[in-house]
Amino acid sequence: MVRITSRKNVRILLLGDRGVGKTSLILSLVSEEFPEDVPPKAEEITIPADVTPEMVPTHIVDYSAVEQSDDQLLEEIRRAHVICLVYSVEDERTLMRITTHWLPLLRDAIPHSRCPIILVGNKEDLIEESTVDAAQDIMEEYPEIESFVECSAKSLKNISEMFYYAQKAVLHPTAPIYISEKQMLTEECKKALTRIFTICDLDNDGLLNDDELNEFQKRCFDLPLRKKAMEEVKEIIKRHISGGVSSNNCITLTGFLYLHCLFVQRGRSHTTWTVLRKFGYNDHLHMSKDYLFPQVKVPKGSSTELSHRGSEFFRKLFLKYDKDKDGALSPLELSQLFSTCPSFAWGGDMQNIVPTNSKDWITMQGFLCFWSLTTVSDLQTTFEYLAYFGYPINECENQLSAVQITREKKLDLLKKQSTRNVYECHVIGMKGVGKSTLCRKLIDHSFERTKGDTLGVPQKTVNMVAVYGQEKYLIMKDIEVGNVMDPLEPADLKCDVACLVYDTVNPKSFEYVARIYLKYFDDGKIPVLFVCNKCEITPEVKQDYLVSPAAFCDAHHLAPPHRHTCTDGGTKEVFHKLATMAAFPRFHAAWILFYRHASHLSELSLLGGDSIFWKAGLGIAFLAAMGIIVSKFIKNER
Repeated sequence: MVRITSRKNVRILLLGDRGVGKTSLILSLVSEEFPEDVPPKAEEITIPADVTPEMVPTHIVDYSAVEQSDDQLLEEIRRAHVICLVYSVEDERTLMRITTHWLPLLRDAIPHSRCPIILVGNKEDLIEESTVDAAQDIMEEYPEIESFVECSAKSLKNISEMFYYAQKAVLHPTAPIYISEKQMLTEECKKALTRIFTICDLDNDGLLNDDELNEFQKRCFDLPLRKKAMEEVKEIIKRHISGGVSSNNCITLTGFLYLHCLFVQRGRSHTTWTVLRKFGYNDHLHMSKDYLFPQVKVPKGSSTELSHRGSEFFRKLFLKYDKDKDGALSPLELSQLFSTCPSFAWGGDMQNIVPTNSKDWITMQGFLCFWSLTTVSDLQTTFEYLAYFGYPINECENQLSAVQITREKKLDLLKKQSTRNVYECHVIGMKGVGKSTLCRKLIDHSFERTKGDTLGVPQKTVNMVAVYGQEKYLIMKDIEVGNVMDPLEPADLKCDVACLVYDTVNPKSFEYVARIYLKYFDDGKIPVLFVCNKCEITPEVKQDYLVSPAAFCDAHHLAPPHRHTCTDGGTKEVFHKLATMAAFPRFHAAWILFYRHASHLSELSLLGGDSIFWKAGLGIAFLAAMGIIVSKFIKNER
């Protein structure tokens, strides 16, 4: 849930000289009648949330010089959220004491605080002339005074208004958003409103058209803006400032900022604060942590991915800033996209992680790949940037609707099928066998491009891979292991599929990954594919191991080593294999057996002949092979 205000309560302290009517004001508010017998000090009163306009509990605290010490007074001042400074309009001495005693005391007691002050002239029923001019002079000298009200505890005039102004000064303070002396918005407020304007400018043309204004109105105030009201707003802007409305009758950033300045000047600071808080800003005009980082619990064995709604948000965001519609974001377009954020979400090496175009500009596919990778590996960053980009967060939902939590991996194994859309493949092997080059092949980098800049640098890449017609995201992560005797960290084993790489020129390279397989992957919980890299190099050396790689894989019911080369125009078969194995855990062993039997059966075709007897025999043999496979698989499962 997102609160319109970050305050959980409001604490109002009434101060002033003895006899100005502080206690009477409190008692008149509560009982709605003037008290005949007034005690020296009223007890602290709490007004429940459900009877206040802002739905926030309000505590009203009285002060008595007779009953309280100076230390107690200072403690109450420090605890207060707002102070009502009361004088008697019939006693000029109490008005003078506001500037000679009380305001200097408050400045000394809370020198760095923005605690607002409401100047209150009580006993208005006893005089005919107002003290508003004198109060106005005081307000000009002391900007911490938010507002001024004359009232009467006896006639009940403006009593509820006084406490409303006090509550409003806490929940919708003027000081952070408006400079009274200059009659203009603060720089922090302008910056926040400019970000909001940019987010609401859905077509990125620098203007808010009627549809965008309506969306803004519904998001902030839960109601559409009537056509007549919309035109009245534009007329007010046109009348007071040039350049506030464009020639095609749309509101510009200048007009948007002026409108909020006008709200504050007309005593409607709550309107601007409602907008600011709807977009995550707290009382200090910083985006609140609760807004940026919603709480979520991810069960052990589960992962986090973008939901369809989250993917669509990022897709539309990309299209919004791809002004030239070339399918990639230029440096200028990229800087505009991140203009609503405190910084870029990635560094300067993004072209080595996700798909980019020939100019190394990130593409739509690369953009979605990056956020899919981030959501799996750093969910808090995804939450944070969703908020910065303006993901629709309200009282009913937050960034959690942009993310889905996958079911636990043990259930995937039980069901023999994964429901995930993002799979992580850990690439393990000796140094120099081409792990990083293999990872970069996933994003279509040529061998010539990668051979110079991958030496000694672990790689992580991500790209879309089709698995039976469905788009999945495959993350390839190069795992650095110094020595085969060095243990792998638990994080190194947290993957959906393992790719164990050796090459055709190093006779020790297969032994390295074979030992790792036997130590960490022989239990079959994680699908494994051996990859023989650098197959373009001939002659191929014999691996210095007890058995050949093919025999090793056969003995452990693994698929034969996949032969791969990084120098050709490059088949992506290895990535499809890895993604499919991750999507269908535990089925890979059964399919391996099937392929072996099928390849054996295919040898029968050498006998030739198209007779019906040969076809029938092949069919019977095929069914028998599948029966053996299924029975073995069921036995292993049990």
